[in-house]
Amino acid sequence: MNSEREEAGVPADAQQYALTEDGVLQVYSAGRTTVLGFGGEDVPSEFNAAHYRAAIRDLLRAAECETVAFDLTGVRMLPSGMLGLLVSLRQLDGLTPHVQVFNACADIRNVLSMTRLDTMIEVREVELQGE
Repeated sequence: MNSEREEAGVPADAQQYALTEDGVLQVYSAGRTTVLGFGGEDVPSEFNAAHYRAAIRDLLRAAECETVAFDLTGVRMLPSGMLGLLVSLRQLDGLTPHVQVFNACADIRNVLSMTRLDTMIEVREVELQGE
């Protein structure tokens, strides 16, 4: 997993930490490019979007973030509330970060395309080392 994190600007020795107390959303790197992920796990459908949004907003503001990227490696589904959250991050209480997702599975890419969310969120693939 280190190679795609490095491609997104995350040093190989960067430590992940939980952004919220439920431990689902992890911070891989914070700064002008902030990388978040789910540790390869699906996002639970009962997650609290408002709570995540507030935690992300605070992190992005503190990091003076310009780009927020979500590593979706290993994630097979995103609940609709998470999709809405991704779009809402584009205009976040005075912040206007560029929003990216990378390594989304085919099903998630298909949903992003069908809903035209891929016109608002940059969808990227990052090659894994050795593939």
